[in-house]
Amino acid sequence: MKQILITFIIAIVFFGCSKESKIMFTEMPKTYLFESDFDDLPNWENENYKEALGSFINSCKTKRTKNIYGDLCNRALVNKNPKDFLHKEFNVYKIDSSSDKEEGLLTGYYEPSLKGSLVKKEPYIYPIYNTPNDLISVDLSSVYPALKKYRLRGRIEGNRLVPYFTREETLDGLKNADIICYTDSKIDLFFLEVQGSGRVVLENGDTLFIGYANQNGQRYRSIGKYLVKIDALPLKDVSLQTITAWLQDNPNRIDEVLNYNKSVVYFQERKHAASGSLGIELTPKRSVAVDRSFIPLGAMLFLDATVDKKNVSRIVMAEDTGGAIKGALRADMFFGATDEAKESAGMLKSPLKLWILLPKGDKKGSV
Repeated sequence: MKQILITFIIAIVFFGCSKESKIMFTEMPKTYLFESDFDDLPNWENENYKEALGSFINSCKTKRTKNIYGDLCNRALVNKNPKDFLHKEFNVYKIDSSSDKEEGLLTGYYEPSLKGSLVKKEPYIYPIYNTPNDLISVDLSSVYPALKKYRLRGRIEGNRLVPYFTREETLDGLKNADIICYTDSKIDLFFLEVQGSGRVVLENGDTLFIGYANQNGQRYRSIGKYLVKIDALPLKDVSLQTITAWLQDNPNRIDEVLNYNKSVVYFQERKHAASGSLGIELTPKRSVAVDRSFIPLGAMLFLDATVDKKNVSRIVMAEDTGGAIKGALRADMFFGATDEAKESAGMLKSPLKLWILLPKGDKKGSV
């Protein structure tokens, strides 16, 4: 396959005689790209080009997307032929892994809806916290520029920065955090953290939109993997639905399982429905979460996977991140806020092929 050098954001890396040279982002040294073409994209002729370009235009409201695609964001607004615009203005690259053994994986997420109250009373006894006042976030790039994508989180104890409280350590509550509201299900609250945003319907009918604000700095660990480890569920059956059912059937072990994930997410109120890491409202089946260490936020992608037992090949925008999304060939598709969205997202676990679309010629931005 023909290789090229794109000097403004990427560099060629050689792997010896056994492997072809590949292209990678200089700022993301683990991301490898092969030059490709629109003809290589599965079912490209069946794409809804107008809808696809619309998702790009919506993402162009953000600085990150504008930084990547430059004046293409403005030109897309006045374009009258979406398919022609995509063909003429974008280059296609297939995303590969640094490991021959790594396979792509597409999962799904949704916007959960919880029941809640602004005051603590039965059955609303589980607090949804804002960022704790004593949570310290350290920007490592001020000392180590190469670590600019990382944050160190903790709390001050004496004159030392120590890890922040784990989930188990906060079972009795947090003294240094404001409470947004209370909900009636510890299980639903946990999955709200996993999804990253949601809505809480209060007793009076009002709705609070809440989204990710911060995290305690502890590493995310999958409770699905834990249930497999303790022989509670077979690996092939792990899904949001089966995990929820097991927890409901084993109420005396809920804390044990949930506490396996030491990571805790804190929230803030939002003015609108689910928004991702770019700060704009997510578009069902057109917005995906990625690992920003491998794929830049705001990038236009094309994915090929199986969703609801059907092949799905389409343009999506990298508009969110997630603690469980790790690697170059990894994405999490947003499905929306309906019961159908929850069902589809909870069951999705598909092999994934992924491409990235970058601007041609002098119309480039920068990653």
